[in-house]
Amino acid sequence: MGHLDHAAFGWLTPVLSYAMACIGAALGLRCTVRALATTGRARRNWLVTAASSIGTGIWTMHFVAMLGFRVSGSDIRYDVPLTILSLLVAMVVVCAGVFAVGYSRDRNRALLLGGLTTGLGVASMHYLGMAAVRLHGDVTYDPVLVGLSVLIAVVAATAALWAGLNIRSPLAVTVASLVMGAAVSSMHYTGMFAVSVRVDPSGDALPGATAMQFIFPLAVGLGSYLFITSAFVALSPTADERQASASAQRPVESVAR
Repeated sequence: MGHLDHAAFGWLTPVLSYAMACIGAALGLRCTVRALATTGRARRNWLVTAASSIGTGIWTMHFVAMLGFRVSGSDIRYDVPLTILSLLVAMVVVCAGVFAVGYSRDRNRALLLGGLTTGLGVASMHYLGMAAVRLHGDVTYDPVLVGLSVLIAVVAATAALWAGLNIRSPLAVTVASLVMGAAVSSMHYTGMFAVSVRVDPSGDALPGATAMQFIFPLAVGLGSYLFITSAFVALSPTADERQASASAQRPVESVAR
């Protein structure tokens, strides 16, 4: 059996991956709040931004954490098409869940269905990402821990969608985001602790790209997207803020006349 190290860089990758999950969740929740306060094209655009933010945060969290994954006795490579597919799965399933909640008239039913769909999609993203790992040996999984990781993903996704529907204040969104980041990180590491590797030492070159060649640049790019989008959302006034600004200007205009 190969020795697995889930944090080869110490606390750096767990902390950084948790931060990415929190930022994605916070941005997604803020965009969902904006979406529910609008209609038509504006709602759709905010929901797309929410879904892309949450999906990007989850995927970035996973692969930033994977930068610290090491197996003694074998190098690690990543299958590029499968890795990109895992990102697309994260985006699509989160989008489906967010749109189900954003447009459904029966919010409770949409919450349960959206949470289940999104949670299973997040778990699929994780295990697709693991399927993209190439090493000298065989990877097996503890089915109990795999099932637990899927359950955590479904609960976390349902909680995230519930928060998007019911939480409004910035402070509450911050607290919910910290909790969601912890839930997503817990799902990831539960899934990783389910992994066992039987190493078959070999001098053959592994197919695929190294983490630094592919995963790191992509994670940096997606992380930059989260920060830029966060700045855009922070600088975009809400409907309530625009109304308050308009109300404040009316007395000034009356005095001027």
